Amino acid sequence: MRFRPVIPRATLPVVLALLLCPVVAWAAAPDLALTDGEITRRYLERRQAVLETAIASIVPGDPTKGGMLDVAACLQSGRNVEAALARLAVLNEPTPTASMFWAYPMVTVMAAGGPNLDAASWARIQELWRTYWPNRGDTENHWAMSYASRYLAAQLRPDAGPEDWFNGRSSAENLAEAKDYLLHWMKVTTSYGQGEYDSPNYLQEYLIPMALLAGWAQDHDLRLRARMMLDYLIYDFAVESLEGNYGGAHSRVYPRQIVAPGLTNSTNLGWFLFGYGEQRQAAGNILLALSGYVPPPILERIARDRDQPYVERELKRTRWRMRHAGPHSFVIGDKRTHPVYKYSYVDRDFVLGSTQGGLLQPIQQQTWKLLWRTDLPAQTAANTFFAVQPYSSPLEGTMFFGEQWDVVTDLIARSKADYDSEDKLPSGSPYEQVFQHNTALIALYDLPADNRFPHITAFFSRDLEGVDEDASGWIFAQGGPVYIAYRPFAPGVWKPHDWTGLLKGGAGGWVAAGVDQWGAGHRCYVSDRLANGYIVQVAPTRDFAGFAEFKAAIRALPLEISTEPVPAATFTALDGSVLQARYGDTPTINGEPVDYAAWPLFDSPFAYEERGSHRLEIRHGGERHLLDFNRPVIKSTIDPVQ
Repeated sequence: MRFRPVIPRATLPVVLALLLCPVVAWAAAPDLALTDGEITRRYLERRQAVLETAIASIVPGDPTKGGMLDVAACLQSGRNVEAALARLAVLNEPTPTASMFWAYPMVTVMAAGGPNLDAASWARIQELWRTYWPNRGDTENHWAMSYASRYLAAQLRPDAGPEDWFNGRSSAENLAEAKDYLLHWMKVTTSYGQGEYDSPNYLQEYLIPMALLAGWAQDHDLRLRARMMLDYLIYDFAVESLEGNYGGAHSRVYPRQIVAPGLTNSTNLGWFLFGYGEQRQAAGNILLALSGYVPPPILERIARDRDQPYVERELKRTRWRMRHAGPHSFVIGDKRTHPVYKYSYVDRDFVLGSTQGGLLQPIQQQTWKLLWRTDLPAQTAANTFFAVQPYSSPLEGTMFFGEQWDVVTDLIARSKADYDSEDKLPSGSPYEQVFQHNTALIALYDLPADNRFPHITAFFSRDLEGVDEDASGWIFAQGGPVYIAYRPFAPGVWKPHDWTGLLKGGAGGWVAAGVDQWGAGHRCYVSDRLANGYIVQVAPTRDFAGFAEFKAAIRALPLEISTEPVPAATFTALDGSVLQARYGDTPTINGEPVDYAAWPLFDSPFAYEERGSHRLEIRHGGERHLLDFNRPVIKSTIDPVQ
């Protein structure tokens, strides 16, 4: 089923959502030229600003300042070279410890440094690739960064034999292995979706390896495919973004980022790629700037085109499942995974996005969220609403990791301190089923009595206004330009965010850093009924005369809720659609079951692709930007005027 336009409840005025910097919330945005030339000019200005900041971070006479990518910027530009080499010598002692997070900055210095790398620096770099073993990691982004870095290190040292490499393989062998993995990852991603999909934090860690290859791979085919993957991944971000912030559901998100969406690497990229907000210096921005990549202007036009609301459907997949894969899992090559069905309603003022629930990504999953436009600073804004069933079990750990049942939870909690805490906010649950249609969402839970944390947590941020526990059972709130109605199946109690004090106590080190700023003032509505659920209905404030009118409209909506024998709900949404969901069954819209079997890889006004296509045709108006990985080729066209 191809994209169907969303018909808003009221006639929407044309939005001039073409802005370079944030504006006062809900005010009309100024005109911004979106011609190819102007978009590219602004991008190149931001690129130069990133490079100038990086170069200035290396301070002559002070070899303690600046990072590896700053060194690369100096060497590439031929400026501050002596100071950059002095800083590089300090950074290269003692033996590194950061694995792939050492490898990609190091290979960037090697590739960008060119003739400005002196003999002493090159000798030390050669020695490090011989003696230091950079672990390839255990996540999809780790593998992409590891293999892209190894590929370029091998390309730049073509004559290095097995004795010159940490793993005892020659450059030719390392290059071939790395290329094989990278092409495999591209094929799987463009056919079935990413496993570590749409992460506000880890998007950067996919752009980095693709920028490395797009900038410096000598193999024309691989270099082109990497450039295409940059376009592909950035489109995936742009179509669900809201003023540079990543909307929708996410595979991985940390505690601070789930509470404060502006504290993410994707928001940094939102400035660099599309011009939203203020300059942010981040590794992904520097690497993209150094690589010479220039995004096609159609991507910024899509990121800024919110004149009419639309639905975005996407197909992703879970991380590879080692055990407990489930009856609906499938095999790609020799690995087993499970489909992830993403659905987002994108409005000029908010994004409501979800997945179907279940265990889709270990530890840091966000099944659904509401994100709204705000004029608050990104560092402090908590412009989000969501709910979660906090789940912790060796079942999840052994599903995705190779460790034993008795120790896996403890091992996870050593690096992700909040995993085994009852007040955690990132989590998936095998007892959760979620269903969204336009601006309405139904979530159902059937928790066993022995579930470690048998409750549902709804997060009410400090940015919400007018929170009202209505006698009807609905809880109303306003988040900037969007009204929110939340109807729990069973009553709950209010608790402070981080009610166990785990994060306030500093658990997890950097994970909890700054919690007094980003984590203060929030509340959670916690319901501990085992058979449970909730309804969410949101609407733009512009559709109603006021908050009271929204509340009255919600109270008048037909709603049937039951929890026996399993949770179920029938709800008539604001748009008149009748939504029906029963735990364990396929949900229906106006009596028609949702067709998950036909769920496309992408489906919105801006792209449509079937699963397995290995291509993406991006559209905006009469423009077409085709990424065909089958050949491979990039083809941009404009439809003739009829």
